[in-house]
Amino acid sequence: MSIINYGKQFLDNKDLSSVRKVLQSDYLTQGPKVDGFEKALLKKFGGKFCSVVSSGTAALHLLGLALGWKKNDIILTTPLTFAATSNCIVYTGAKPIFVDIDENTGTICPKNLEKKIKSIRNKGKKIKAIIGMDYGGHPCDWLKIKSLSKQYKITLINDNCHGMGAALYNNKKYAIKYADFITLSFHPVKALTTAEGGAVIGKNKIIDEKIKSLRSHGIIKNEKKGLWFYQIKNLGYNYRISDVHCALGLSQLQKLDNSVKKRQKIAKIYDKYFRKIENIIIPFKREKFSHAYHLYAIRINFTKFNLTKKEFFLKLLKKRIKLQVHYIPVYKHPFYKKNYKNKEKNFPKTEIFYNQVVSLPVYYTLQIKDQLKVIKNIKQILKF
Repeated sequence: MSIINYGKQFLDNKDLSSVRKVLQSDYLTQGPKVDGFEKALLKKFGGKFCSVVSSGTAALHLLGLALGWKKNDIILTTPLTFAATSNCIVYTGAKPIFVDIDENTGTICPKNLEKKIKSIRNKGKKIKAIIGMDYGGHPCDWLKIKSLSKQYKITLINDNCHGMGAALYNNKKYAIKYADFITLSFHPVKALTTAEGGAVIGKNKIIDEKIKSLRSHGIIKNEKKGLWFYQIKNLGYNYRISDVHCALGLSQLQKLDNSVKKRQKIAKIYDKYFRKIENIIIPFKREKFSHAYHLYAIRINFTKFNLTKKEFFLKLLKKRIKLQVHYIPVYKHPFYKKNYKNKEKNFPKTEIFYNQVVSLPVYYTLQIKDQLKVIKNIKQILKF
């Protein structure tokens, strides 16, 4: 009997055929599929310029470099995210400063964000950027965050790796409407995968050109001096993505909306069983916000059930159900404790959220019988 995981990729024959055609072609990397994928992403998500890269981490790292982040620059972001979000800030030499979350959605809280902005500005310091993340697939309150970014003249970035396929006021291109830049990740557990890959979408040609150079060792070609000629003016990286990955991405992109619809159906079934259970909180969804359900992150008050989260996980694992927690707050990791001295008491909402949150299985190929097995075992363990 196979294990039911919290997430899993789905590849069909069209995906396999797309990859096979590239493997049989003249280009395995730096070929036409890269450009084709970039154009398709712009059509789907909006924006004027797109650079695809080797991962979501590479996308945010290169964006920070292209924006000129440097030592002692301040970047505001959420602590409830995978560490890559803040790691990319550190890579550039800039300083990540965390803002407590909205307790309902798990996204960065606009009220706390404004307080933090005012506090930093009152010390005579300048904030270079804000990075919001659409936790679990629920969009941030981008209208309020955009208003703050305009008021205080701060670059706004949507780390949109969870939000692909979500919508705000029926607009699936909401991310680039409100943010100056969006970054994407195409890891296998996402609704759209290239196996590994990422992208930066924006409206600034100069930034896009910098990213395209930096993703390929900092190379700038000059065919006027010779077809072979290039220069490296800035230290770059090998953050390119191959045509093989992009071919898979092009095929997967066509199925994104269906993938999200399936996740939404799965979420409705979970909602039905858990909505009215005391001491359990299902994922929140604001009115006129469409949730992509990259995660189905349920919150359980384990104290009320006389159970620890660790015990809960182990009991389900014995039933071959493997859950996950999204996320260990970034400030809890030893590296960040040592270097940034964040105090847990400054993030009360994040602390409560982390202590309670559990990600249940949600992916395209999840069978109803397996979902009902998950529900049944949770009910038995929690005894309701």
